[in-house]
Amino acid sequence: MLIIRRRRGESITVGDDVEIEILETSPTQVKLGIRAPKSVSVLRKEIIVTREQNRVASGSPAVDEKLNTLAEQYRATEASVELPDPATPIALEVSHPPVIDPKRTS
Repeated sequence: MLIIRRRRGESITVGDDVEIEILETSPTQVKLGIRAPKSVSVLRKEIIVTREQNRVASGSPAVDEKLNTLAEQYRATEASVELPDPATPIALEVSHPPVIDPKRTS
């Protein structure tokens, strides 16, 4: 664990694309600002702990395990299905209802 002292307005970086800035301090709290790409999940530890406790209590496998299973099933299905060549044009038949001109009388 890295232990570091920072003052308000100072920051640290994690990796190349996550920055944590000290916004405010008080005797009992520290307010942090976190800049990270959308692809990086930033969660409070108690949220992660609660999520894991709920998963264990429900008796269901983790979401990641379910997604991995679905991805494997998809890959197996994709391998057995012959997809059309994307360069081949696809003919679509579209039928339109007749256009009626309200100004025209028969």
